[in-house]
Amino acid sequence: MPHGMDLKGAAACGGRPPTDRVGRTPPAPEPSAMSDAPAYQVLARKYRPAHFRDLIGQEAMVRTLTNAFASGRIAHAFVLTGVRGVGKTTTARILAKGLNCEAAEGPTIDPCGECEACRSISQGRNTDVLEMDAASNTGVGDVREIIESVRYRASQSRYKVYIIDEVHMLSTSAFNALLKTLEEPPEHAKFIFATTEIRKVPVTVLSRCQRFDLRRIEPEAMMAHLGRIAEAEGAEVEPGALALVTRAAEGSVRDALSLLDQALAQGSGPATAEAVRAMLGVADRGRLIDLFEAVMRGDAAAALAELSAQYSEGTDPGAVLRDLAELTHWVSVLKVSPEMAEDPTVAPDERARGRDLAARLSMRVLTRAWQMLLKALEELALAPNAMMAAEMALIRLTHVADLPPPEDLVRRLLAEESAGGGAGAPRAGGNGGNGGGGGARAVGAPASSTRPTARSICTAFERIRPSSTGSSRSSSRPL
Repeated sequence: MPHGMDLKGAAACGGRPPTDRVGRTPPAPEPSAMSDAPAYQVLARKYRPAHFRDLIGQEAMVRTLTNAFASGRIAHAFVLTGVRGVGKTTTARILAKGLNCEAAEGPTIDPCGECEACRSISQGRNTDVLEMDAASNTGVGDVREIIESVRYRASQSRYKVYIIDEVHMLSTSAFNALLKTLEEPPEHAKFIFATTEIRKVPVTVLSRCQRFDLRRIEPEAMMAHLGRIAEAEGAEVEPGALALVTRAAEGSVRDALSLLDQALAQGSGPATAEAVRAMLGVADRGRLIDLFEAVMRGDAAAALAELSAQYSEGTDPGAVLRDLAELTHWVSVLKVSPEMAEDPTVAPDERARGRDLAARLSMRVLTRAWQMLLKALEELALAPNAMMAAEMALIRLTHVADLPPPEDLVRRLLAEESAGGGAGAPRAGGNGGNGGGGGARAVGAPASSTRPTARSICTAFERIRPSSTGSSRSSSRPL
């Protein structure tokens, strides 16, 4: 029997169906259940907004567009800019549906989503709405095709809409070829550009477009959005897990939904903060603060032990240094603006510990730690091992933890010299007589007899530096 022929085909060709050892004909294979099951759709696509009312965090843009559609002042070209995953392409598609919705007599800010125009645009099969990825169509030839086709009216819709994603990737020649058409397009044509690098778009193009800057999503709105989606999916997610996902997403809805999708696939039970933390490969925030406190009090042994424990649990040493830099920045901000502690992504006990650190540490210590951590992050690529770079960074940080600021050092030195015999030293502006020559200096006297020298400063530094008898320090360390 030829390969791939089933039982019925063998019988039709005059052959005998295959039998087993006892002469029984095996049952025909049942059709696979996977062939009829719908393919899984990720959360970022499943919950993609279809109306302007579904967009979160973009109230200013929605308000402007609503007023423009209501008054009939619709621009012929729009440019949407913002970080990844905030809704640039989604907004462009909603605009295209609003311009061509058949349920309304004209352009509407609230497309129905049920007419043929709305459904064909959502499914990407509308011939009058053309989406082009400028990252793969960068040349002037691709723009020439748009220029040639824009002259013809829409075949089945109200407007011809050209959506160019990542428009900053177009070449200079392509931008120049588009200028004339963009300045005076036909009445039936609309252009919508989306980009994450608005500074790379020529100003001659920006001046012909109406610009909208899409904002990052605030943590409160992001956590509420993720909570609604988790509830709609019938999944249980701890608030701490939502906070970790929100912090890792950095204001991007697509990133947050992708991480939430991955968190829900971790197991059948509720998505816990521990599971999400392990998934993201980040350290526990409480343990990170413990490590930061050990560094700030100069306990190198405790800091290295905590780093080793986190490394053995799978945390990347580079991630630990980045988290320490982020924590240093957060504490510095709290010291300047204590109300910044009211962040929904931060647990209450972490807020209390952050306020305590901000009260105890000086700004000079925090800025010095910030600079040293940035230098350590640069050294990660040069070090033979990331763990070695992280350990050396912690050793340096603990080594300088007890160093007094330079102004305190000079102030102590001047105080010691004035108390220990500085009274008999000649002064630069002193006069040896009764009044004449008050500004004169004695012949042969030093220019600044009370000004400390570099050697005296180093000597005083070694004298006033606190000594330590612990195993992690040496009292005779060089400067």
